[in-house]
Amino acid sequence: MYLPPGWPPEVLPPGSPDWETSAVAWLLDAVPPDYRAYGVLRRHPLALARMARQHVNATVEAARAGYRTAAVDLKEHLPPHAIEAVLAAYRREGPRLVRLAASIELVEQALRGEPFVARMDDSGQRRSPR
Repeated sequence: MYLPPGWPPEVLPPGSPDWETSAVAWLLDAVPPDYRAYGVLRRHPLALARMARQHVNATVEAARAGYRTAAVDLKEHLPPHAIEAVLAAYRREGPRLVRLAASIELVEQALRGEPFVARMDDSGQRRSPR
C-alpha cells in the first residue's frame, strides 16, 4: 500500500489490523491530555482526527502570532540573548507543528476511507494527492 510522505510512522497503514487503534493512540498524543477523558473520541476516530486537526492548526497560528510579537512583548523583561533563544524555540517548533498538522490531515483522510494514490509531479517524483 502506498503511504504518502508525512504519514506518521507510529500509525499502521490503513486497512491493516489495528490501524485505527494505532491512529487513535497517535492522535491522542497530539492533543491535550484532557481529550483522553472523552470516550466518544476513542469510539469515533474521525471525530478525534477532526478535533486534533483543529487543535494543532490553532496551535500553529498561536505560534506564528507568538513569534511575531515575542521580541516586542519581552524586550523590557528579558535580556536580548533570552529573547533570541525564545525566537529560536519558535523557529524550531513552528515547522514541527506544521508537519504534525499535515500528518493529522493524512490520517483524517484515511479515516474517511479516502485512498492515497501516488502521483508524479513535474520532476518525476512521487507526491501526495494533497
